[in-house]
Amino acid sequence: AHKFGMVIDLDKCTGCGSCMVACMQENNVPFKEDESNKLVSITWMRVYQLSNGKPFPDTEICYLPRPCQHCAGQHEGHSPCVSVCPATATDYDSHTGIVSQIYTRCFGCRYCMGACPYHARHFNWWDPVWPSGLEKSLNPDVSNRMRGIVEKCSFCFHRYQRAMERAHAEGRRTIDEHDYQTSCTLACPAGAITFGDLNNTEHDVYKLAKPDLATGRPHNPNAFRLLEELGTNTKVYYISSREWVRKA
Repeated sequence: AHKFGMVIDLDKCTGCGSCMVACMQENNVPFKEDESNKLVSITWMRVYQLSNGKPFPDTEICYLPRPCQHCAGQHEGHSPCVSVCPATATDYDSHTGIVSQIYTRCFGCRYCMGACPYHARHFNWWDPVWPSGLEKSLNPDVSNRMRGIVEKCSFCFHRYQRAMERAHAEGRRTIDEHDYQTSCTLACPAGAITFGDLNNTEHDVYKLAKPDLATGRPHNPNAFRLLEELGTNTKVYYISSREWVRKA
C-alpha cells in the first residue's frame, strides 16, 4: 500500500548534526558519559564526511547522513537483516515498507548486524542510565531498550501510528503527506531531508527521486542509492549534482 522513504539532498547538507541530535531525543537513544568509543556508542543516524581527495584550493567536502536504509531486497520483504534473524525480532511491514525492530523478541545474537551492509544497527552493551532530571524528557511513545539487544532507525514509526489514530478520530481512512514526518526531517535546518510515500506520485519524495515503482531505481540522473549493486532495494535516496559524490 505504502512505501515510506527518504530523499536526502547532499548538496544542501551542511553536516551540522541536527538530524543526529533530533533522532536521539525522539527515540530515547541512550548515551554514555564518554562517547569517544564508537565501538559501543549508539547512533541511529550517523553523518559521514566525504572528500574529493584533491589538495587545496580544489578540495570539496560532502556530508552524508545515513539512517537505516529500510531495504526491501530483490524480492520484496527479503532484506538482509530480516532474512537472517532467527527470532523474527526484525520484520518487514508490507503495508508501510518499514523494517521494524521488536526489542522484546531480540536475544542479541547480532546476526542482523553482520548481515547489514550499511552498519545501521547497534548493540546495547549496557543498560541506559539517564542523568538526574533527563528522564523527564524521554518520549513516552518509544520504549526504552535494555542491554543485550539490537536497535536501529524505525523511520519514527510511532509518529505514523499517531497520525493514523488522529485520522481515524477525524473519520479519515488515509493520512496526508505532512501528517507523518520523521524527527530528522523536521529538524534539518537546511531542508536537506524529505520524507514521504515513494508509491504516491503526489509526494515530494517521489517527485525528487522519480523511482521506478517496479524496481525502485531512480529516473532522476542526480539520484542514487547506497551500494545499489547489492540489490538491497533501499528506500533512502541521495541526490547530488556533483559527479564525484555520486561515484563515491
